[in-house]
Amino acid sequence: MLRRFTAAILTLALSTSSSLAEEVGEVSVDWLGNDIVIEAVSDPDVEGVTCHISYFDRGIIDRLQKGNWFEDPSNSSIACRQTGPIKVGKIELDEDGEEVFKQRRSIIWKQLVVKRIYDKKNDTLIYLSHSRQVQEGSAKMSMSTVPLYGAEVDWAEGKPE
Repeated sequence: MLRRFTAAILTLALSTSSSLAEEVGEVSVDWLGNDIVIEAVSDPDVEGVTCHISYFDRGIIDRLQKGNWFEDPSNSSIACRQTGPIKVGKIELDEDGEEVFKQRRSIIWKQLVVKRIYDKKNDTLIYLSHSRQVQEGSAKMSMSTVPLYGAEVDWAEGKPE
């Protein structure tokens, strides 16, 4: 009961996202209650693309043993695929791309972020999963691509030249 109550409070504290994620899997990795969580995230501006993100979720026993109650590790992995007809809405086309998804990994300072970048030369969408922190940025990242070449793509504002 205490574990569920604490988990619910931590989930509320750590979850705020710019896009809805749906949990599709949870794998227990040890007896301390640590899990790998897998979520599906649909790109809000590119219909027909779904990303699956996995990340480490610390259990209550691990939090009690190691302290640092309100933070999860920066590790994440991402895989994105075409899951239907692709319809591209208005997206950023510059090299900085744009944020598709974010989720808190600590109460204040750390977020898991997914950015979409369009590779015009190769006609490919790149999805980059990384951790954003106020200080001590993390080099931990994961990347996935969805090639548009050969796919029937409906561009909302015409294909970029």
